[in-house]
Amino acid sequence: MRTATYFFIFLNLSLALFEEPAVYPLPFLATAVLEVLCLLVFLGRLTHFAKVTLHNVFWKDTKNICIMVAILLSLTDLAIYGVLRLYDVRSIRWSRIVRPIFLINFAESRQIRRAFRSIRNTLPEITYVFLLFMFSLLMFSLMALKLFGERNLQTAEGLPYFRNYLEIVFDLYVLVTTANSPDVMMPAFDFSSWYALFFIAFVIVNTYIFMSLFLAVVYNNYKKHLKVM
Repeated sequence: MRTATYFFIFLNLSLALFEEPAVYPLPFLATAVLEVLCLLVFLGRLTHFAKVTLHNVFWKDTKNICIMVAILLSLTDLAIYGVLRLYDVRSIRWSRIVRPIFLINFAESRQIRRAFRSIRNTLPEITYVFLLFMFSLLMFSLMALKLFGERNLQTAEGLPYFRNYLEIVFDLYVLVTTANSPDVMMPAFDFSSWYALFFIAFVIVNTYIFMSLFLAVVYNNYKKHLKVM
């Protein structure tokens, strides 16, 4: 039963590869039949569990409620999508986001739920570090706007360089990962090599200090909550 449950969960999650927009598109009828089969298996598994569990215990278990809601949402979305498709109305399958609920809430997934609860309990405690990082990013972006915005610099493609605040925030956010380094600073560096100090300071503060701090907080809090559970 455990193997069969995991097989149909894997099949249900894999349908995203074959539903529009898909990597390997299959006819809607084929994916719909497979999804209904998976949902019937989940419903049968839940019904079997209800028969061997006390009525009060079954309905007080949040896992069972989550599975039932996910099944109803999936069937509703499938029916609506099928009807709209008959009338050539373009729509999307919004119920895909509820499919991981089946992976988390079945009784066999105790370790997955344990890890999920640890992540959930860790999130509030890393919010402060994240807010500090965002504040640093916004301040550096404001400094970049003041430093480069009025110098009429251009990128290699001939586009305005660091004149829009939101675009600066995005470019510096990407720089935290060093994905656009050193291209992002070349227009400023070509204007004056001293401007490289700004980007060096940004990388030191945000990439090396804040990212290391962020990782340490996540690891320590996740480890703490995992031990408690």
